[in-house]
Amino acid sequence: MAERKSFLLRIDAGLWSELEAWAQDDLRSVNGQIEYLLRQAVQKRKAARQAGNAEAREPPGVSEA
Repeated sequence: MAERKSFLLRIDAGLWSELEAWAQDDLRSVNGQIEYLLRQAVQKRKAARQAGNAEAREPPGVSEA
């Protein structure tokens, strides 16, 4: 199994509630759900970068200074 990194995450209570409900629907823990969503986002970004999509290189609302 790959090494796992632990870190503290502060999150809005409303968002936590939504994630908790979503995790229950998907039969995951909240931690597992967050990790799943992050993996999906990273895979999507990688695919977009490989396709040459400039939007995938920079998050919305962020511009180079």
